[in-house]
Amino acid sequence: MAGGYSTRFGDEDKAVADLAGTPMIRRVVDRLAAVTDAVVVNCREDQRGAIAAALEGCAPTIEFALDPVEDRGPVAGIGTGLEAVDETYGREFATVVACDMPFVDPDLLELLFERARDADADGAVVQLEDGWYQTTQAVYRTEPMARACAETLESDDKRIVAALERVDYVTVAEKVLEDADVDDATFESLDTKEALEAAATRLE
Repeated sequence: MAGGYSTRFGDEDKAVADLAGTPMIRRVVDRLAAVTDAVVVNCREDQRGAIAAALEGCAPTIEFALDPVEDRGPVAGIGTGLEAVDETYGREFATVVACDMPFVDPDLLELLFERARDADADGAVVQLEDGWYQTTQAVYRTEPMARACAETLESDDKRIVAALERVDYVTVAEKVLEDADVDDATFESLDTKEALEAAATRLE
């Protein structure tokens, strides 16, 4: 998911912001390469050129799912991306990851996929200790979740949690991730310049 306007990030598109010498979205896709051979990037038309350049030579096949209507929020972005996965690749499941999460742990995605498959559910999400769901680093069954997103966009409640409530999903408690040795930084979101600079310092 890369279609947001990065309002907290200033004038620069955070998707292609330099993180210790590598565009942030490239770091996300390089990590996803451990668990998939195809990536669909949801973004706006005006972002496509810069993102394509940032992802040139990536191991996974890259496809784009452009927003038909810009700035409709994460529900629209997730729905557009999942529809493209279903139509282009016919994959039953897909993982959704935000472009500002460069430390996403592939082991977490494998864990979520296994939980969703074993439960024959439409998705698997982490429920954080504060009760919130981590919906932008999750696994969803493509067709049901895409349909749920479309229905949610037509409703009064357009939150991603409202779309989640329309499908049969399983939750994974945050404390389970410790036992699975998932990287503590997996959910770290670099949505400000300050967060980017701090992460770059650690990496360098």
